[in-house]
Amino acid sequence: MPNTLEASIDIAASPEKVWSVLSDLSRMSEFSPTTVKMVAVGGVREGAFTVNVNKVGWKIYPTTSRIVRFEPNTAFAFRMNENRTTWTYELSPTATGTRVVETRTVDPKGLPGWLVKTIKVAMGGEQKFEADLIAGMQETLSKVKVAVES
Repeated sequence: MPNTLEASIDIAASPEKVWSVLSDLSRMSEFSPTTVKMVAVGGVREGAFTVNVNKVGWKIYPTTSRIVRFEPNTAFAFRMNENRTTWTYELSPTATGTRVVETRTVDPKGLPGWLVKTIKVAMGGEQKFEADLIAGMQETLSKVKVAVES
């Protein structure tokens, strides 16, 4: 499994405008096809704990994470406690607005054994699982673009 998966999009708006939408984690369910709800306990800030409800197909499951990077108008990241992956959103100004890059990085220790087995048995194997993650990242960014530009 590759260490990092990535997707990006250009949005015709300032980094500040993109940030105001993207960093509002209560809206994550509008954008991500796998997020039902995401709540930052005590507000969105570095070190905050999040409680999440996720779905894949008919399967609904809870997760938690910690916000590990919070740089207004530039970047934020959260590390999933259950699978040791980090999801990062980085914003860079462009001549026409903002480029947003979303990455999913696996901890150097790799994914937990239970998850590797689950991916193989219940999620169609590693290649399908990764393709689904990238498609979900692209869908998330496309929906953020629509929300920001409308």
